[in-house]
Amino acid sequence: MIDFIKKNKLTLIISLSLFLGVLVLIGIKFFSEESQNSFIRKMDTTFGMKNGCVEVFFGNDKAVKRFFNVEKLSTALGTYDDKPRPYRYGYGYYDVNLNNKLDDFEKKLGKNYFEVGDYSQYIYFVKPKI
Repeated sequence: MIDFIKKNKLTLIISLSLFLGVLVLIGIKFFSEESQNSFIRKMDTTFGMKNGCVEVFFGNDKAVKRFFNVEKLSTALGTYDDKPRPYRYGYGYYDVNLNNKLDDFEKKLGKNYFEVGDYSQYIYFVKPKI
């Protein structure tokens, strides 16, 4: 009887180890940082996260462009080869005077299409409501 219990424990331990190993491999494959980010972006867009801000910099510290109410940045895909292109695009209100506020005349201009290249220095962040 003791041998039977030992064999079953060993089988159970081996089975659990294999199961956990498979879960880890699946987690690495399907829950990578990029797939998690993609999921979070989809959730933010679905539930109305529209307070994003994109700032484009010249040099290390000077912001030269700013866009408000950006829902998301998307990676462009090729028309025929369906491969990612070396830029990201989005829609947002252009902060013409760089005063970090969305003025009435900027709202009247409406949302603008913009692109940022791979080699551009930019940040995307959620601007807190003040």
